[in-house]
Amino acid sequence: MTYDPTGHLLLTPIDREAPARVRRLRELGLGEQPDPAFDEFAHRLAEVTGAPYSMVNFIDENRQFFAGLHTPAGTHTGTDLGANAAGSGGVGRFMARDHGYCPHVVVRRKALVLEDVCDYPRFAGNPVVDEIGIRSYMGAPLIDRSGVALGTICVVDTDVRPWGRAGLETIKAMAAELVEQIHRREDGLL
Repeated sequence: MTYDPTGHLLLTPIDREAPARVRRLRELGLGEQPDPAFDEFAHRLAEVTGAPYSMVNFIDENRQFFAGLHTPAGTHTGTDLGANAAGSGGVGRFMARDHGYCPHVVVRRKALVLEDVCDYPRFAGNPVVDEIGIRSYMGAPLIDRSGVALGTICVVDTDVRPWGRAGLETIKAMAAELVEQIHRREDGLL
């Protein structure tokens, strides 16, 4: 577990790579606006995993941006995820960096599977549990050829989900597929 200098448990990990990530995202032209190709990828990710929500998520120093987003209703509001979105019933493209589990995946640089977030005290205390009702999560980092973790792909559910080993392998394979797509785009092949 990570603690701040005063000895308090940090629910969101310290992200020393954020400045390099932001530079790389700007070089690639990612993380500032929704992208239909990423929305389609998120939709396919939801279909493959059977998850009601899926995202292609790029993270800067302060927030997360869902450049690709799939929701059960297929609608996205302009509101942020969190208390405002929960109250409006909508899911937006932005979420605070201290909400959710993707910042952990980016800092760890490894996939994370939480079949029931309430089984893990560190993750059960995250604001998305109470504000949005998230009960399960599965995500994998998007590590590009420069070695920077750009963000994640992830799926979430409001119910406990037995993702298992098959889910882990699927999310990792799909993250690798999306990184290749980003590389082809950078190389001008898309």
